[in-house]
This record gives sequence, structure tokens and C-alpha cells, in this order.
Amino acid sequence: MVFSFGIEHEVAFLNQEGKFADFTCTKFADFHQIVEKLPTYPNDYLQLRVGDAGIRTKRWYIEGFERFADSDEVIDCISKGIEIRTTIHSSIHSAIQELLESFNLLHKVASEFGFSPILTSFNPYKINFQPEPPLNEYEIQQLQAYPDELTANIYMVSYGPDLNISVADLPIEKAIDIGKKLTYYSPYIVPFSYSSPFYQGSLWEGLSVRTFIRTGKRSAALVFVSEPEQLISSVPSLTKMARLPAEIGRIEFKAFDSCDDFSLYASLLALLKGLILDESLTGRAIVPDTDLHQLSAKFGFASADILANATKILQAAEMALKDDPDVELLAPLKVMLTTGKTISHTLRELFHKLGSIEAVLNHTYVKYRNSI
Repeated sequence: MVFSFGIEHEVAFLNQEGKFADFTCTKFADFHQIVEKLPTYPNDYLQLRVGDAGIRTKRWYIEGFERFADSDEVIDCISKGIEIRTTIHSSIHSAIQELLESFNLLHKVASEFGFSPILTSFNPYKINFQPEPPLNEYEIQQLQAYPDELTANIYMVSYGPDLNISVADLPIEKAIDIGKKLTYYSPYIVPFSYSSPFYQGSLWEGLSVRTFIRTGKRSAALVFVSEPEQLISSVPSLTKMARLPAEIGRIEFKAFDSCDDFSLYASLLALLKGLILDESLTGRAIVPDTDLHQLSAKFGFASADILANATKILQAAEMALKDDPDVELLAPLKVMLTTGKTISHTLRELFHKLGSIEAVLNHTYVKYRNSI
């Protein structure tokens, strides 16, 4: 099998005052001045969707909620952060390398405007997003046409990656089957990424408030198809029409929390690759199991069921990768299973030590803070 890889990574920021820079205190223009100074790569449009509003013209774009007049005219974009997306790569290593280079550029330019990148997978202070002014008739009709878009109240307060994998010449039925497989096993593999232990200005009771709140409402995996008859009707969606030829057959895993050490994304991509190659795991689901995800979100690998199944899945991925050099990328995940510790455990410990969410957030992305 010939694999291709891509990563979409959402970045949150603290502003010049050291406050969390969300839609309550940050305008589109604040982030737009950053994106404007970042480079354009002319051939990217062949691989990266630009979109109708013209906001996604670069490898970096403002992630947010677009507001419309009573027509298809975009009049504002309520902003939550800046997303980095890589082009399509033939190796995990090169995808991670491009992500790192793009992050370093973003970090450098953002700092010139007083913004500092921080890791979070859920807004530490706001529990949801309500558009102001209320949605007009055109906006309501647009959202109702796409059920997943009705969950803007969730995606505007959550931050997470899309890890994208394509396999050359894979029949679309097989790609959809892999999407079902990843949806089924999602609650057991998402703890490897947990990084959202804050909620409403304090510690949450578990490890991933993002997983707890989004599951059942947002997709765990999404498969891009080329023909309408290939779509499966489900809420949340398992399938979506490709918007570019490069998207056809792409499998996006959307349920991981964000990571501030990009080498962990390499491990997670290797795990997904192993699961695609694996033939031994038989579980399939069209929509995510909410109860299992919520159990996972609270306890992670401290749950005997989550730990046992995560161990089984990791072993299956390792067996499937066999002599593939990417099998070595699974090593950090094995350590995590042994210790039971996730990023969230580290963030919780820092909070007990430092006493403030902002102080904890300033300790994220440490691996890259001195690289600009």
C-alpha cells in the first residue's frame, strides 16, 4: 500500500495581556494581521481547499465561525485561533517536518503582535459559543443543510487536529470500512492525546473535557467520497463529498486532542496506519459510542476496559506494521500505556504546582519556545 499523510493542527493563543485569546476578546483583524505576514505557496491550492470566503488561501488560516448577510456574502468571521495545515506527504516524517516549520513561522510572526501559542483542546473558560447577533434566516438555512455545522457551539470552544491518511488505489468501500473501524476503536486510542483537563476556569474531573462534550455530536472519523450515492446518512457524518480531487478517498481521524509535541502526532499517524493495515480487529461503527468515549474522557488508561483494549489495538497495529520503519514510532505510545500518564496528567500536576491556568498554558510548547 502507498500511503499519503497530512495534518491539520489548531493553535490557540494568549494575547499581549496574558489572557486566553478567544472570540470574547479577539477580533478577526487581530489574527488576520498575523496570517497576512505569512508566506503564500502558489501550488498549494491543488491540495488545500481555499473555500468560498477566501479565508483559507494559505497553509495558515483563521479558524472560526463565518457570519453571512442575507446572502452568500461573508461579513465577518468570529475567530477562535489559527489553523495550520500541511500539504500531502508520502511519509509521516516529512508531514511532521512541514508542520514544525509552519508552526515556527506562525510562532515568530504571532509574537511580533504580542500573541503566544499555547496548547489547549478545549476553551478553559467558555463552555459554549452563542452567535451575536442571533443567526439570520440565510445562516439558519445554511447550517440546517449540513447537520454537523449545527454544532458550532462545540467546535468554537474546542481545539483538535485532523490526522489525514490516504491510500493509493484503495476502493472507496474499503476506505469507508476503515472509517467505521476507526470510529469503533476511537474511545480506546484517543487517550494517547488527552490534553484538555480545564473547564470553566478550573480543573475538570477528568482528562479530556473535549472528548466528553463533543462525542456523539462531532465525527470521530470522516471519509471523503466522490459520488453522492457513496454517502452514508448519519449524524454525526461518517462520509462527506470531496471538494478537491486530492480529497477523494481521504480518511480523516478527528477525535484526538491537540498535542504540543509534534512527535506524538507521528506516533498517532503510525498507529492509524497500522490500524488501516490490520486485518484482525473486527469492530465497526457508523457513529461514535458516546458512553464509551465519556468513560474514556474521564478515566483514560485508568479504566481497565480502556487500557485492555488500547493495549490490544496497539499490539495489532504493531503486528500489521511488522518490518515497516514506522513501527518504531509506536514506542512512545507503549510508554504511555505502561505509565498510564497523558499530557493531561502533566497539565493537572502543573496546575497544582502553579495555581493558575495561564501559568500552566505558558509551560506548553516548551519544545519549540526557543526555536524562533
